[in-house]
Amino acid sequence: MKTNAYQAIVAAPGFALGIQCSDDEITHIDFLEPRPALAPASPLAAEAVRQIEAYLADPDFTFGLPLRQAGTTFQRRVWAQISAIPNGRTNTYGEVAKFLNNAPRAVGQACGANPYPVVVPCHRVVATGGGLGGFARERGGFLLDVKRWLLTHESRCTS
Repeated sequence: MKTNAYQAIVAAPGFALGIQCSDDEITHIDFLEPRPALAPASPLAAEAVRQIEAYLADPDFTFGLPLRQAGTTFQRRVWAQISAIPNGRTNTYGEVAKFLNNAPRAVGQACGANPYPVVVPCHRVVATGGGLGGFARERGGFLLDVKRWLLTHESRCTS
């Protein structure tokens, strides 16, 4: 995705988040390789930046962004389930799958299709046995470092 496709970019430790939005809804958030911030181009992008920066400063922050409905019915069920995982906690793909009466691989695919990472915390879903599993449809590279950072960041929360 080209930088000019984003209404804002938030620089974070070791990564960045590109924000796409309409006037009324967040339409997509992408993990990006580290890069400088891009000033918000709209009021909603500014609010998204404010909320993401608040989360980066305090993992107990609760998001309240208007997200455009996306995904299949099953993906939305997975995203709702992972949104219910408290900060500082994780569930395995198998635990989420069991709750949804489905397969862990399907849960992993739905996590990988999440258009709102960090806001919908797919990083809180990990492999059985303590491994990280994949992240954002990747099994290695900088995205696993991002997942590791997010989990460490949230493990500092007190809730």
